[in-house]
Amino acid sequence: MAADYDLLVIGGGINGTGIARDAVGRGATVMVVEMGDLAGATSSASTKLIHGGLRYLEYYEFNLVRKALKEREVLWRAAPHIAWPLRFILPHHKELRPAWFLRLGLFMYDHLGGRKLLPATKTVRLDQAPFSQGLKKLFKKGFEYSDCWVDDARLVALNARDAADRGAEIVTRTKCVSARRDGDVWKVLLKDMVTGEEKTVTSSVLVNAAGPWVAETLSGVAGANKSSRIRLVKGSHIIVPRQFDHDRCFIFQNGDGRIVFAIPYENDFTLIGTTDVDFQEDLGKVEISQDEVDYLCQAASEYLETPISSSDVVHTYSGVRPLYDDGAKDAKAATRDYVLELDAGEGKPAVLSVFGGKITTYRKLAEEVLSKLEPHLPFKRGVWTALAPLPGGDFRLDEFDAQVSALEKDYPFLDKVFATRLIRLYGTDSRKILAGAKEASDLGRCFGYNLYEAEVKWLIHREWARTAEDVLWRRSKLGLRLNKREAGELDAFMTGYLADQTGAAA
Repeated sequence: MAADYDLLVIGGGINGTGIARDAVGRGATVMVVEMGDLAGATSSASTKLIHGGLRYLEYYEFNLVRKALKEREVLWRAAPHIAWPLRFILPHHKELRPAWFLRLGLFMYDHLGGRKLLPATKTVRLDQAPFSQGLKKLFKKGFEYSDCWVDDARLVALNARDAADRGAEIVTRTKCVSARRDGDVWKVLLKDMVTGEEKTVTSSVLVNAAGPWVAETLSGVAGANKSSRIRLVKGSHIIVPRQFDHDRCFIFQNGDGRIVFAIPYENDFTLIGTTDVDFQEDLGKVEISQDEVDYLCQAASEYLETPISSSDVVHTYSGVRPLYDDGAKDAKAATRDYVLELDAGEGKPAVLSVFGGKITTYRKLAEEVLSKLEPHLPFKRGVWTALAPLPGGDFRLDEFDAQVSALEKDYPFLDKVFATRLIRLYGTDSRKILAGAKEASDLGRCFGYNLYEAEVKWLIHREWARTAEDVLWRRSKLGLRLNKREAGELDAFMTGYLADQTGAAA
């Protein structure tokens, strides 16, 4: 029988939305089912880097590093509003890795990935301005290299947006209860987590991109007898007041062989992370432990002139990485590459499960997924995402400042901080949010900082936001700016507005 969809994707994280976007762009009919909010788990809890993974060279993960390095400039071009270059400084710690070893690793890092736009590595003095500010005086020399930054949760939302604009159906707050083969299709039972309503849909192919729930979904939902082993590893971050006046990031080596990043964050803060801790607890309650807070504070304080402690922490976040279990002894050594497991046979519909993966390689992962599915789901078109901008990203890499200036000029009631924030989140779509506004009051109610009703409604209607948490911590990082009362008022507004919308639709 004819299926409702060619492809049903379980999981609204970066891999699920990336696969959906690519597939619908090739002519497939696609549905994405997410039991919570888009990027509600691991995909909003990364270090927010588009990087090759310098430390993976020590584990001889050359193919992973090369694949990731090649993606840096591809993703930057696709989303110059939410992604941009960063320069990282790796201080030379005499008691840890020798200088020649660091320089060799960075030479490989510069040349493995076809770098064209990002500047190369160079040696810098850490006992002179500007990089001496904030660091202990014992660090004299460092190596400065390039990687990129990305707003991870917005990357997910924009992939979902683009998929939906091309015809995909994105359904959040909906759980895939079961999936069973029925002839040549999958019969999938879905449950609305808000209303409790259930419905059944059919799909020719199933993609299990459920992240930390991938093994549970394959066995408990799809009824598979076995699946590859998955290693759940928790990574946590802390946010503290800004530690440096300059715009460089630091990558600190630790005595245990790990590294910790200290990255400028949201103008007034510094992001420090991450940890690697094996996780066997409730996936619905992932949070930082006091041991992790102490570890990150101690690791950074090894380098900082003014030590930091848990009392300096203004916010934390944690996520669980669904790594493929390659048998590594330590969590930090477990492979970060992805494994794609296809279950298909003569006359039975295929299911493909995604184990592992990184934000950086999500686009390549999607291409490889669809390549594996091609025999089971012939596409009308071939690969296409490498040159296609994400929503709002249709401007040149060197035009960000010009976009901000033009927005300020066309909407004089915006100050530079507000205009910059809008372009950083929405790019050229900022004008759709502001359309017709002559003064700030035309944007409706202000909930705090510079968050107005017009933006909130855009996020509800175009980006599947349903709660204040969706808006303040995933679609934006304004949770760092709004107080508890303001956040509560935003949540109450959204609840009432959504109820009115539902009533009007009925």
